[in-house]
Amino acid sequence: MRVTITGGGTGGHVYPALAIARGLQQARPGVELLYIGTARGLEADVVPRAGLPLATITVTGLERRQVWKNVPALARMAQGLGEAWLLLRRFRPDLVVGTGGYVSGPVCLAAVLLGIPVVLHEQNAFPGLTNRLLASRAKAICLTFPEAASRFPRRARLLTTGLPVRPEILQADRQASRQQLGLKEDQLLVVVTGGSQGARSINQAMLPTLKARAGDGRVRILLVTGRQGFDAYLQQVREMGIDVDKYGNITIKPYIYDMEYALAAADLVIGRAGASFLAEILARGLPSILIPYPYAAANHQEYNARAVARKGAAVLIPDRELKGGRLHQVLNELLADRGRLQAMARAAAGMGRPHALEDILQVLFKVLAGPAL
Repeated sequence: MRVTITGGGTGGHVYPALAIARGLQQARPGVELLYIGTARGLEADVVPRAGLPLATITVTGLERRQVWKNVPALARMAQGLGEAWLLLRRFRPDLVVGTGGYVSGPVCLAAVLLGIPVVLHEQNAFPGLTNRLLASRAKAICLTFPEAASRFPRRARLLTTGLPVRPEILQADRQASRQQLGLKEDQLLVVVTGGSQGARSINQAMLPTLKARAGDGRVRILLVTGRQGFDAYLQQVREMGIDVDKYGNITIKPYIYDMEYALAAADLVIGRAGASFLAEILARGLPSILIPYPYAAANHQEYNARAVARKGAAVLIPDRELKGGRLHQVLNELLADRGRLQAMARAAAGMGRPHALEDILQVLFKVLAGPAL
């Protein structure tokens, strides 16, 4: 069995693709895989590190606002389509799996033209342009959020599977993780993260809470700032009179490699609303305060956050409201109401899809087996 996987540009497209690739290798040990991406996206780094063969094509994204700048991009897309055609003709896959990003377009279109079945995975509640354009030609589209269905053509074959979550996220033991972090039995742990790059607006909005909660033994705060600006932030905290070493209930780090243990131990999470992050916290059944990144393409993070907040699993705070002290207010309200936190946790667990990878693989195998799902 041969499968081509494509998706690139950002981690939101690349990491689900890698999870699917690993799942295929475990379920079908003899499978031959080829990942098609670009030489400039994240995939150029992480795919070879994952031990997968990577082929690249020439393609760039389209400019959505200044459309007159798209002539060179369209020319490169045509070139990429030809390159993808040749790669697929040479590799002869039985199936192509696309997880979005502009590289996915030419590859999946070439597959359609060659008569190779295509399955798409859509991570966000507001689908990306590539997947919307390809939807009517795909054998199936695996959705993370059922809310995305309304933005696809009626004839598209849609299945809500969720988004693959790293096994270590699911397997981390809560009790062992809390002991590892030195948490008391009744102490609430709040994990604050802006993602791998951090989020300055969230970091700044947390300052009033750090000041108010320093030395409060009922609450432990783990704040992940991102590497950029970490030293300056620590200095700012010190200038406010907060000695993190003295109080002991506040931990500030630039990055956490073992986030699975932090999430396993957490009682509340504050962060952005990227699809992968949401899949992880929902699979763990964690209540959250979500602050969507305001510059995400098509504002898709806000659509993701709204889908979670509507179910009662999260509180949504727009980034623009952080300067008004809203985060401090909402966080205090939640920390004072454990009943509400428990209700949010139940709602999150109800939305979580810890078996997303298995469900996606079943879709792939059904498509490979025959014309009908």
